[in-house]
Amino acid sequence: MSDALVVMDAEAVRSRLSIAACVPLMRQAMIELSDGRVGQALRSFLPVGEGRTFALMPAVCEAGFGAKLVSVYGAADRPGRRRHQGLVVLFDTDDGRPVFVGDAEAITRVRTAAATAAATDALARPDTRVLALLGTGTQAEAHLEAIAAVRPLTTVRVWGRDLASVTAFARHIQERFGLDVLPCATAAEAVEGADVVCTLTTASEPVLQGAWIAPGTHVNLVGSSGPHAAEADAELVARSLFIADHRDHVLAHGGEFLRAREQGRVSDDHVAAEIGEVFSGRHPGRTDADQITVYKSLGHAAQDLAAAAWLLSHERKTLHG
Repeated sequence: MSDALVVMDAEAVRSRLSIAACVPLMRQAMIELSDGRVGQALRSFLPVGEGRTFALMPAVCEAGFGAKLVSVYGAADRPGRRRHQGLVVLFDTDDGRPVFVGDAEAITRVRTAAATAAATDALARPDTRVLALLGTGTQAEAHLEAIAAVRPLTTVRVWGRDLASVTAFARHIQERFGLDVLPCATAAEAVEGADVVCTLTTASEPVLQGAWIAPGTHVNLVGSSGPHAAEADAELVARSLFIADHRDHVLAHGGEFLRAREQGRVSDDHVAAEIGEVFSGRHPGRTDADQITVYKSLGHAAQDLAAAAWLLSHERKTLHG
């Protein structure tokens, strides 16, 4: 039946939702968030124990309404790493029925990388060729795939806390993507000569220093999603054209920005624009080849629901033609 509840586990999501399909979805979702067509509350966090959090991210958009419900658990045998597990739930706006439930971790993996790729396409220099990845988890590989779809990369520089993991990851992505991949012993080495830098760690303290970033670089701050963690220092925030995925969320939960503000380096008006305003042309984004641009990604229910609505539509078309 066309009105039956569609449920997708992680394997089903991975087999259907590609980064290529998701990039335009994320562009449109962020435009709608910025122009007020999406109603979205600030995410809420509830502690579930030491190193354990339950988060709720609700939104109402044209495709429906719903939320992402996610647990963030540390793992005793994997210090410093967390695993996001949860569900994305979409309701129909016409009659209020729940119409889709999908694995949140699988959706988040794709939509986060796709949103970063869309932001990179809008903000990075057209001649971008060298990507630096700080982090070696699943998001690092997804971000490489996504950014390679919007810029003709030739070289990838990789850093992580464990050099053996960095070496193994570099070998894997070199075999998969056929690019020149350089494992780096330090984060400073990784970002040297990079056109685009992506921070994709679980660090609570900065792993990226603004002093390392050359003029013209675009930086995506992706790994930290709460107010008490920051992957980059105040110097980078202060030196950059700082673009938020969503202004209200960055002012409440953007750890890098909050630390820079606390140190007196910036004020709230340093958030130059939301990425949706850049996508729609309301803000020009990069205006100079030597600007350092920063995109602060926190991730939003608007993105999750856009992906869920696409998955639901795709499944109905597959079932009913």
